[in-house]
Amino acid sequence: MSAQYTTSFSSIDSYEKGGVQIIDDDLKNFVFSNIYEVAATHKPYERIVVGKNLDYTLEAVRAEGTSPWYACAHDEFVIAMDHNVEVHFMELGDTSKIDDEQDGSFKLTAQPLGKKIGMVTLSRGHMAMLPEKTAYQFRAAKPSTLLLQTILGQESLERWTEICLK
Repeated sequence: MSAQYTTSFSSIDSYEKGGVQIIDDDLKNFVFSNIYEVAATHKPYERIVVGKNLDYTLEAVRAEGTSPWYACAHDEFVIAMDHNVEVHFMELGDTSKIDDEQDGSFKLTAQPLGKKIGMVTLSRGHMAMLPEKTAYQFRAAKPSTLLLQTILGQESLERWTEICLK
């Protein structure tokens, strides 16, 4: 007799609060346990660290409305976890302000002066690369959950006590 699994898709609108449960080495029981709650309870575009391996992080983000413009000295990746989110890209007219030694993304103080490169619309489960030294901006018509893979930086917020002890 084979085991039966039911896949249930959560979203920022509908999720079950995660908890600690004993598992029998089956990752299906705990992957993505609380990113929707983190996104639902934080301000738009705050990057809350929900996973960390040395300097590398997974960050849950509430996408809502239009984000500031961001840039980074290294590639990052983003996954839309529930609703559609647009990612707009622009060349940076001046890359001299990007410190190759600085990890993580940073907010730009104004819209970049370079040319528009294009945009992608991410649907549930779609992933996009956020290329190094390229400006990007998120746009979401309704509250949505993003999962960013990056390196711990100035925009990364570590709120372990807040998200683990609620």
